[in-house]
Formats: sequence, structure tokens, C-alpha cells
Amino acid sequence: MSDPGFLRRNASGVTVELRVQPRARRAALEAAAGALKAQVTAPPEDGKANAAVVALLAEAWRLPKSSFDVIKGQTARAKTVRISGEPKAIAERISHWMQVHG
Repeated sequence: MSDPGFLRRNASGVTVELRVQPRARRAALEAAAGALKAQVTAPPEDGKANAAVVALLAEAWRLPKSSFDVIKGQTARAKTVRISGEPKAIAERISHWMQVHG
């Protein structure tokens, strides 16, 4: 099975591109048409939305928060998040999540 369009493997882990909607009514994570969308209740100020995105991804994919890092788009809705670890294991975990929630 190939990786979803929003996921890129590299030597130290994977990067995930997503679109974030801050101040949403509820926190949610969904993948549709090869894109990943995160809704968080936190406001987009002082890094609160970024922290909420990391917490949402970590919980959904059952990975430690410490392995996540927002590397692009800290103040934008379009973000790139790096997840450190074994690329194959992380990609398989995300693919499994997509099968269950997709």
C-alpha cells in the first residue's frame, strides 16, 4: 500500500502536510482526497493551536508528543509537521489510522 499524499518519508522519520482550522467547535482529524485536515479548539495565538495540533496527532496516531515538531507554517493554516522515528513504522501507523477512520 502506498503512502497517503500528505505523508513524506525521510531518513529520520516522516513529514506530514496538513491544513489547520483553529477555534473549531471540536477537535477532529480527517483525511480526504489525499489531504489531511485538523480542527482544533485552541486559538491561533502564542503557539496554542500548534500545540493542540501536535496533541491531536499524537493521540490519533498513538505516538509521543515529543516526536512531533512543526517545521513549516508556525503562523499559517497550512503546516508541515515532522515526526521523528522509524519512517516505516510511523507510515504504517498512519495508514492503519486512515483505514479505521477513513
